[in-house]
Amino acid sequence: MIYLQLLWSFVQIGLFSIGGGYAAMPLIQNQVVDIHGWLTMNQFADIMTIAEMTPGPIAINAATFVGIRIAGIPGALVSTLGCILPACFIVTLLAFVYYRFKGLSLVQGVLSGLRPAVVAMIASAGLSLLILSLYGQRALPADLGGVNLISAGIFAVALFVLRRWKTSPVWVMLGAGAAGVLLYSIF
Repeated sequence: MIYLQLLWSFVQIGLFSIGGGYAAMPLIQNQVVDIHGWLTMNQFADIMTIAEMTPGPIAINAATFVGIRIAGIPGALVSTLGCILPACFIVTLLAFVYYRFKGLSLVQGVLSGLRPAVVAMIASAGLSLLILSLYGQRALPADLGGVNLISAGIFAVALFVLRRWKTSPVWVMLGAGAAGVLLYSIF
């Protein structure tokens, strides 16, 4: 039964994660934290962090990690399969439609309309993870008294380095991890 639940959950995620892995993050959160309760929000954040750090698409990595956490290797295989099946069918269909009708204004209008929605989905996922990082499991307080200053500092420096020098995210993640080990061991 758990395999069918994992398969169906990740088929839905794969079907509706238009815009890539980051757009899938709120969908994954909804399925594994909110609907099924398979993970806590902290466990979800940890899995998303690991999925981001490992090579490959973030949604597929997350599906694999969630599946293995819930039902071992078979769960990982089922979750991963569920995540990629819709994309295989949809990409094949869209490639045919796009190359055949790419000049039509209707197709261009649909693509233009989807862009802002995808950005909103990515921003929503990023904001959820930022709030969790800065405030922990607590809800966003009315004042800034509950902010984790170490997390806020690492976030600010990472954002500055990424925007100012266009540094590789790999180096930023390595630096943030090292800063976290150092700062959290001192304080």
